[in-house]
Amino acid sequence: QVQLVESGGGSVQAGGSLRLSCVASGDTYRTYCMVWFRQAPGKEREGVAQIDSNGSARHLDSVKGRFTISQDNAKNTLYLQMNSLKPEDTGMYYCAIRIATTTCPAEQLASYIWGQGTQVTVSS
Repeated sequence: QVQLVESGGGSVQAGGSLRLSCVASGDTYRTYCMVWFRQAPGKEREGVAQIDSNGSARHLDSVKGRFTISQDNAKNTLYLQMNSLKPEDTGMYYCAIRIATTTCPAEQLASYIWGQGTQVTVSS
């Protein structure tokens, strides 16, 4: 089994930046898809960015040009660089992994292994 631990959240003003990290430990997998999800109070959890074991990355339209997902396989770490933050980016951010596949369907949340989350708060 794999364990995920996120860090890097915090409180920033609009226009600021944060870099989230997610360290994976335990079993390793050659094929996977990893996603940064976020959930704001009263809203559904949404996928913000994803990257697979081939290095193919995708970003939610509302964060394109501001957020960048990346991974350092040597450190077993997933990152989310967040620039030009907006109040609507506020929420709990989770990293999640889906193993033995390179697809990350947002509607199959139960098929992921989850971290505990890190809070991001952006004030105007």
